[in-house]
Amino acid sequence: MPRNITFVAVAVLPLLLTACGTPQERCISRNTDEYRTISRLLAEVEGNLARGYAWEERQVVRDHLTQCRRVYRDKDGNAHVGYEPCWRDRIETERYRVPIDPAVEERKRANLSQRKEALSGRAAQVVQACKAAYPEEEQG
Repeated sequence: MPRNITFVAVAVLPLLLTACGTPQERCISRNTDEYRTISRLLAEVEGNLARGYAWEERQVVRDHLTQCRRVYRDKDGNAHVGYEPCWRDRIETERYRVPIDPAVEERKRANLSQRKEALSGRAAQVVQACKAAYPEEEQG
């Protein structure tokens, strides 16, 4: 998932909600999943257009020097623990730039905007229904 999301819609409050929230938060999160996904994709496309390129990620295996535990026995047969340098593989995630076709990204943005607009009315209804079904006391 891209780290540079620049677009945040104020109406996308459920993005901040987690599965371990209140019953109202869980209701909203569960019923606005598609709306939040479309919003996230739209933000990604708009970020790509603003930058002029997209980000992708790949897994890379790199060696790194570390300390490895070693058990050895002395001449009397007693076990001792020591540490010595050794090489280990480390899997890292590497981000890299990918060129985009602005015309394709514009079409994606138009389609995602249209889909988001279509879902926004239902998302607002769901939020109101969840608030009515699971009222929360005001904290203050």
